[in-house]
Formats: sequence, C-alpha cells, structure tokens
Amino acid sequence: MKEQLLTKKILNWYDINKRSLPWRKSVSLQKRQYYTLVSEFMLQQTQVATVIPYFNRFIKKIPSIRILSKVDNKKLIKLWEGLGYYSRARNLKKTAQIIVKNFKGKLPDNFDDLISLPGIGNYTASAILAIGFNKPYIPLDGNIERVLKRYLYLKKERDIQKDNLVKKKSIFGTSSRSSDYAQALMELGALVCKPTNPLCTQCPVSNNCKSLKKEDFDLTKITKKNTEKYFLLKVYKKDHRYLLIKNTKFNFLKNLTIFPMEELSKPKNFNENLNFKLSNMNMNIKIQYLKNSIKFQAPFWVDEKKLDNYVLPSFTKKIVKYLEKN
Repeated sequence: MKEQLLTKKILNWYDINKRSLPWRKSVSLQKRQYYTLVSEFMLQQTQVATVIPYFNRFIKKIPSIRILSKVDNKKLIKLWEGLGYYSRARNLKKTAQIIVKNFKGKLPDNFDDLISLPGIGNYTASAILAIGFNKPYIPLDGNIERVLKRYLYLKKERDIQKDNLVKKKSIFGTSSRSSDYAQALMELGALVCKPTNPLCTQCPVSNNCKSLKKEDFDLTKITKKNTEKYFLLKVYKKDHRYLLIKNTKFNFLKNLTIFPMEELSKPKNFNENLNFKLSNMNMNIKIQYLKNSIKFQAPFWVDEKKLDNYVLPSFTKKIVKYLEKN
C-alpha cells in the first residue's frame, strides 16, 4: 500500500512537471520504440540538453530502423559528430541491421533478446522495455540511483554497489503506466533530487525521505581511478593541410580519423602539451612536429580552414584548433 502511494505521488508530480522532450512526443507505438532506442543510445554518458538537437536532426534524416540499417557510414558519423563516443553510433547501426535481419524490422520486446544486441546492456534494455513497451522495469540511471540513495539514506560503500541498488529499487513499486513511471523517476532525479542543492520542498515524496530527516544530502561515491596514459602525437603540415590517418591501432576512436600517434610506456621528462579526458582514461599528449612526411598507410589530408567539411571526431578537431593557436 505504501509503495502504491509512493508511485501515485511521483506520477502526479510528473504529469504536472515533466519536460517536453522530442522522444516523448505522441507518436505511433513503433515510432515511440524507435525514438526510445535512438535516444537511449545518445543519452549514454551525455546530458539531455546536449542530445536534443542531435536527436531531432538524426530522426529527420533517419526516421526508421530499416533506413538506419542501410545508412551510409559517413552520413551516420556526420550526424553523430560532436556527441563523442562514436562506438555508440556504430553499434546503433549494427543493432538496426540485426533487428531487420532477425526480428523482421521490429525492436524485440524481451530482455534477453535486447541485451544480445550491440551497445545494449542491462540499463538500456530496461529503459527500452519500460519506456518503449510499457513493461514494469525500472532502469537504474544516475538520476534514479540518486533518488534511491537519498530516499533510503544509503551511505556505506557496500550499500551503493549496483547489485544492492538493483534489489533496493523495489521500494518504488510498479505501475500500469510503466513508461511514464520510469521517466517520472528519471525526471525526479534530474529536476528535483539534483546532485547538489536538491529542491526538497518540491519533492512529492519528501515526507518519507530519510536524507531529509537527517538533513544530510551528501552522496557517497565509489572511487574510480582514471588511467593515466601518455601519447606522442605526430604533426605534419603542408600548405595549410594536416596529415591524418584512420585509427586501426587504438581501441578508443576506433576506425576514426586521427593524427598519427604512439603510446609511450615509460614517459621520462614528459612535458604535457595537452590533456584530454576520454572515457575513463586521462590522455596526456606531447606533440612532435615532423619536418618530412613519413609514409603512413592511407593518409588523409585536411585543410585547417575547412574543418567543418570533414567527418572528424571532436578529439581531432580540438587538436587542430590547438595547433592553430600555438
């Protein structure tokens, strides 16, 4: 009964306060499922505000799973350009191809089939089933985790492990409006139960929130160490053009166009020129200017003044812009 009351309060709040997002538009069931698939891929490690214009542009150019399965790779990467984590785009297309081949072009509606698809893990599968198919799943994204941790006052590191949070989320109960309810919980975390300065006076379930009663809203985080890596980046420039290559060497930015690079295992006297945070890796980059062009396999030349004409990862564009300023 308590869970049902909790569910009702959160849904009532959502009905009044939900944001107008393009993937929440009232469309056919099949379109809603496609919108959910695309938006969930884009929202992986990317904020909503950033995703909105990319989603709108993507859906306009690629309006269905079947069209996505056949889209030209250059067009796909160009539409994704600036979002980063390009493996998401490649996995999205692979997923579309498998859906067309094995599921008659329809997004599968069960957990096991979904997690068998490229780029779809437990969270994304749960989100698709809840939002796209109205099934009673609660996807544990960062927003819902935060609500759960504060509502139950989970402070110890063992309490905030993923396995424990999966068990604890049952406190939220279920609803016949599973699609709305999953999004309501996400919205509650995004708009009210913020990482800092939560808006408790606007929270529909604040009466039973243990963190509010203790007036302690700090969140315990599991400590993750970023890997420090060092790279020598080779720059050869001729007539306003830079020499680039297709990356077949490193797992990051796989098959995308980058400057020739090599990893340094034991950097001595490494004077850091640039630092990039890529996934869970801190990239420390030292630039080496080449006087003569070295033979690279399938070199690619880009004009510094026409960067927007090329399909390049943001990482490469940032390097070019840095070089032009220094």
